[in-house]
Amino acid sequence: MILSGREIRNKLGKEIVIDPFSEKQLNPNSYNLKLHNELLVYDEEILDMKKQNKVKKIVIPEEGLLLEPGKLYLGRTEEYTATDKYVPMLEGRSSVGRLGLFIHVTAGFGDVGFKGYWTLEIFCVQPIRIYPKVEICQIYYHSVEGDYDQYRSGKYQNNEGVQPSLLYKDFE
Repeated sequence: MILSGREIRNKLGKEIVIDPFSEKQLNPNSYNLKLHNELLVYDEEILDMKKQNKVKKIVIPEEGLLLEPGKLYLGRTEEYTATDKYVPMLEGRSSVGRLGLFIHVTAGFGDVGFKGYWTLEIFCVQPIRIYPKVEICQIYYHSVEGDYDQYRSGKYQNNEGVQPSLLYKDFE
């Protein structure tokens, strides 16, 4: 079952945290999240799953930043979210998708208990100019049936900024 926008609002400060929260970003069954002004790009031609790959930070200026096709950009949401009771899910907004901008390559599924900023895997079909603080994606919440364990992974929990892949830690 997906929570309605009204139910998301009712659960704020109790079972759901969205900080900052703006009523204008609330939808009938989701909440729009904004793009932070920092991106990371991998600084290596070939990425290796077994090692920490080097990244370079890019700041999106107010006048926008032109993204190149075929390149992965890692961003994050402006908003910090948390829930101990629901499964958070992330999707790109349809208006953004219709411009050929993918917001998550594969990681739109959250775990019950996740607390932090959402890392966005941004990829474009053709060159596109993006801007900081644009409402770029939406979060929605599923209820969980049955007993469950909460997410407590040390890799991504309580992150502070854009998170590159930490898959290499699985090989240690």
